[in-house]
Amino acid sequence: MFTGLVEVRGSVTALVDDPPARRLEIDVGPAWVAESSPGDSVAINGCCLTVVAIGQSTLVFEAGPETLARTNLGELAPGDPVNLERPLAAGGRLGGHFVQGHIDDTATVVDVVGDGEWVTMWFEVPGSLTAGLVAKGSVAVDGVSLTVVEVIEDRFSVALIPHTLENTTLGIRQAGARVNIETDILAKYVQKLMTGDASDGAAVGGQPE
Repeated sequence: MFTGLVEVRGSVTALVDDPPARRLEIDVGPAWVAESSPGDSVAINGCCLTVVAIGQSTLVFEAGPETLARTNLGELAPGDPVNLERPLAAGGRLGGHFVQGHIDDTATVVDVVGDGEWVTMWFEVPGSLTAGLVAKGSVAVDGVSLTVVEVIEDRFSVALIPHTLENTTLGIRQAGARVNIETDILAKYVQKLMTGDASDGAAVGGQPE
């Protein structure tokens, strides 16, 4: 379980095809390496993957074909920044919202509107996700816990503060970019109770793939 509060922005150092998977090597810095062990879970752009190897300042992960196809991890290239978060420790402070690290789908950035140091960002999402989005509700975008400002048909918006823009990948996202979306787990349960429909089971993350 995560909170959507990004701890650090890492950098992709290498991508190695290992069919049917791909190994991702990410520079996280020596401090993180010192506190990491193989088998640990880490949310990368909101997608939970497992540490399979450790370097001097890097962690290595394996992403399977489903993850590569259904998240923006399949679009990464060496040098790209990624949002990183470790799981919430028992007894830790919950500053964002409950984030599972299971990506529901991706959205496309359709508009970036500056307002001084703030930015309003609009996303186009698959119709299946709009039922889990509500104004003033929570959503994780590339692993960042955000409050939904407005929902219109197949689009929603969020307001990004300077800290978020400076310390996460959302600060460099432009129109056309694909981002990972995880809707609020509480909204999913409410939707299930109201409609009797469960998820299609396509969400990815949470286990090495």
